[in-house]
Amino acid sequence: MSAKYLVTGGAGYVGSVVAQHLLEAGHEVTVLDNLSTGFRAGVPAGAEFIEGDIRDAGKWLDASYDAVLHFAAFSQVGESVVKPEKYWDNNVGGTMELLAAMRTAGVRKLVFSSTAATYGEPEQIPIVESAPTAPTNPYGASKLAVDHMISGEAAAHGLAAVSLRYFNVAGAYGDCGERHQPESHLIPLVLQVAQGKREAISVFGDDYPTADGTCIRDYIHVADLAEAHLLALEAAHPSPATTPAGGATRHSVKPGEHLICNLGNGNGFSVREVIETVRKVTGHPIPEVIAPRRGGDPAVLVASAQTAIDRLGWRPARADLAGIVADAWQFTQRLEGGKPDGRQPQGTKES
Repeated sequence: MSAKYLVTGGAGYVGSVVAQHLLEAGHEVTVLDNLSTGFRAGVPAGAEFIEGDIRDAGKWLDASYDAVLHFAAFSQVGESVVKPEKYWDNNVGGTMELLAAMRTAGVRKLVFSSTAATYGEPEQIPIVESAPTAPTNPYGASKLAVDHMISGEAAAHGLAAVSLRYFNVAGAYGDCGERHQPESHLIPLVLQVAQGKREAISVFGDDYPTADGTCIRDYIHVADLAEAHLLALEAAHPSPATTPAGGATRHSVKPGEHLICNLGNGNGFSVREVIETVRKVTGHPIPEVIAPRRGGDPAVLVASAQTAIDRLGWRPARADLAGIVADAWQFTQRLEGGKPDGRQPQGTKES
């Protein structure tokens, strides 16, 4: 059945890919983005676009919307350390106003883009949702604060909500891909070396207690991530009346419930494995420069996605690192040629 969704931050990397998946599933999509970090050209063709801030969502949000998917947040860890007020104001304050607008409009279904940064340095691997949350930077702390806010909103006002805590998102989907400014993620940075935009890739520490001495991270394809959002929407019931007569199924998220799920492949790849994979996929040499460890970088971060498997029926289908890198490389080449930036979204509104 077709539904109508508001996607905040839908001009950004993950938001644009999710918006594209929603459109392909036959849904009506409105993207709300102030373009402070997103790109107008990233809004998928077929989506209505509103250039505006999440604090003003009440101007457009009404009972015709079935749910909100919330991606609008600042996400640079380093910046959050030097400008914490920016992250508290936007990520927390903005979400508070978005929840108020949803309450006023009677929209009682939410999927929230959370992060593995809420856990900080893990005590055990793989990381499960019951692990202690001890973020090591204001970005992670702001996302954790929003998770707490959503739990309270669900309990008090009957919101059916799912928070998806991502690990390392990578890859691309068609004309939707990663183009952060500035860029801080490993795979696109290594691809910049292959393009000749960087002389070498910095490896921050090669003396970790891992097989090759470099950090290990869990990489998830952005298309797998998008599919998890659609499953989360299916699982969240907006009202008690939609609960099956025989009771809630194992997949349902009932009104008043806030489900938190980790999303990852459950397997890790080291920094050196990523670099070597880029060499093979692109055919370019990738010089390395060994740099000192960065503070707060755990040796291994790998997710347990068992909750998403059990509650949402989700499983990653694109776990091959070479495939993830190849999709990112193809997008990077198209972006360099100008194709993705030449497309205009339909139905644009200004705030």
